[in-house]
Amino acid sequence: MKFKKRVLPHFFVRLGFWGLISVMPLVSAELTAVESRLAEIAKQQKAPAIALLEQVVNINSGTMNHAGVKQVADVFDQEFKALGFETRWHDMSEVDRAGHLFADNGGPGVCQLLIGHLDTVFEASSAFQKFVRRGDTATGPGVSDMKGGDVVILYALKALKAAGVLDEGRYIVALIGDEEKSGSPKSISRSHLIDAAKSCDVGLGFEYATSLNAATVARRGSSGWLLTVTGERAHSSVIFSEAVGSGAIFEAARILTRFHEQLTGEQYLTFNPGVIAGGTEVDYEASLNAGRVFGKSNVVAQSVVVQGGLRTLSREQEARARAAMRAIATQNNLPKTSAEMTFTDGYPAMAPTDGNQALLALLSQTSQDLGYGPVSAFDPGKRGAADISFVADYVDALDGIGIEGKGAHALNEEIDLNTLPMLIERAAVLMYRISQQRPLN
Repeated sequence: MKFKKRVLPHFFVRLGFWGLISVMPLVSAELTAVESRLAEIAKQQKAPAIALLEQVVNINSGTMNHAGVKQVADVFDQEFKALGFETRWHDMSEVDRAGHLFADNGGPGVCQLLIGHLDTVFEASSAFQKFVRRGDTATGPGVSDMKGGDVVILYALKALKAAGVLDEGRYIVALIGDEEKSGSPKSISRSHLIDAAKSCDVGLGFEYATSLNAATVARRGSSGWLLTVTGERAHSSVIFSEAVGSGAIFEAARILTRFHEQLTGEQYLTFNPGVIAGGTEVDYEASLNAGRVFGKSNVVAQSVVVQGGLRTLSREQEARARAAMRAIATQNNLPKTSAEMTFTDGYPAMAPTDGNQALLALLSQTSQDLGYGPVSAFDPGKRGAADISFVADYVDALDGIGIEGKGAHALNEEIDLNTLPMLIERAAVLMYRISQQRPLN
């Protein structure tokens, strides 16, 4: 983790938790009396937690349904206020989004940033709108991604409150209103989240769990790229001549082929050309992912535009990939052609730091102490970007500790309701153990 201006516990510096682990056990192999109490409280919360989940799932909060996102926020707002948290709604109309709900208990000691999101991919026009329970499973828009995770956050805090230990740590809850389709620029839409991270020590993301026995210590970042190629317009009968050259389409093909040859195979690096438009005239709007093209088979193509995405595990990998792509595009061009590469920032990478690994070790030990088995690191190549990535440069971070479910973003999105109290229990004990860490001097 980055050094903070204020005095922090030993493990909240560059080496993360490892500084503490090296001189003392991370946790006991047995539950303390407080932890046993937390576990018992969490086990009793299944029915009210499911009731709240049903309530918020039945409120449509597709990202662009701003009123619905705010309505879900209002439900959680009242819940957090009842726990004694100070809440604040950050309006995001400036970036055409609803906004974000933040809640802060103002406690002392270690600051934990708990991250969820209010929106879903299912807009008001979707046919998938209702919470439907069938025994110990339920389907509905956002049951696992991620209103279920929001419920885990709330009820873990409720357990800490009921056990009388909530005020032994500081908790900032960030429920983001546009995770599924974030507003731009990110410097505005994620400014409050980043500011909160700068004042905290640990970030915990409650995105849906890929497995009860796996959590996320690393996520690939995503960014965009745009390749613009220019050639000489002329009659096709003189293509390849000294005066006309090879044309823009051949040059674009060369560049894309070299991308594939030179960059394919590096672990966690992917680059996808999602749209290509070429011809005599190209009118392409990158922000809309759409455009108009005109060309003829007897005219050498003058313009090509290729829009794509880039995914990397670290800023260093992203920088290397961008430099390589730019060099390929601008060097050794085919005759009478030129090309330009531009890049747009998206979600940053969450690199697998020692501090993140130490948080995973703490979660795994907690899980075992509760009788649920060890937790390992999930393959970052199989997870997309998430809001935890925006805070990973400032805090030790762990994600994927939310609800157990499947079918996220699909019309059969599902939650295993039997796992709900278990995940609340595990989160509450984990958060308590983090709150009890103290400086060694």
